[in-house]
Amino acid sequence: MEPRQGTPDAGQGLTLTRGRMDEKREKLIRSKQQWAAEGRLLTGRKADPSRERLPPGQRLVKDWPVLDLGIHPEIAPDDWSLTVGGLVEAPLRWDWAAFMSQPQAESVSDIHCVTSWSRFDNRWTGVATRHLIDLVKPRPETRFVLLKSFDGYTTNLPFENFAAEDALIAHSWEGKPLSREHGGPARLVVPSLYFWKSAKWLRAIAFAERDEPGYWEKLGYHDVGDPWNEERYQD
Repeated sequence: MEPRQGTPDAGQGLTLTRGRMDEKREKLIRSKQQWAAEGRLLTGRKADPSRERLPPGQRLVKDWPVLDLGIHPEIAPDDWSLTVGGLVEAPLRWDWAAFMSQPQAESVSDIHCVTSWSRFDNRWTGVATRHLIDLVKPRPETRFVLLKSFDGYTTNLPFENFAAEDALIAHSWEGKPLSREHGGPARLVVPSLYFWKSAKWLRAIAFAERDEPGYWEKLGYHDVGDPWNEERYQD
């Protein structure tokens, strides 16, 4: 059957959808670049996490906002894999069954988003990054960890933050599998840094001696991203 005049066929509809997604993504990028250039949300204050729970410039929320590049890759667990390499003695690749067969850890931590919201007491289940480190054995010269996601996103973080006691590769939140929009089937969770460092839809981890800025870092965001030092943007 021919499509009715004035009504897009499936291909045209897909093109329009992609066009809207691209437009939304470009608008988000421009907005965040402007935030970085203007130093938006900065208070100029540092805080001690042993005395204050809410970092400078943050506000508490009850929901969990969805913030990303507008692409939510649909990855079935059977199609998921995680490759770990770089400066390690024992590179590995996990499929979903291998990932889920690892010792499981639970952690309760807070989320601090660079866009100024925080959410307390999130309960995660997954594989502790320290367990992964024990398996792959990073070389002594390792200083950084580089992350890649299924949607093309990249980010970087110091090794010591990746190796923190409460950091893990999570597959569940509040006792349920991570939803697609929040990074399911598996994402990184590093509570000590702003949440853009906790890459969604994680597919590759590389240990490195030299830092390598990721997606938002190249657009003006901070290389480390410590919320207590308010490291939102590059100096």
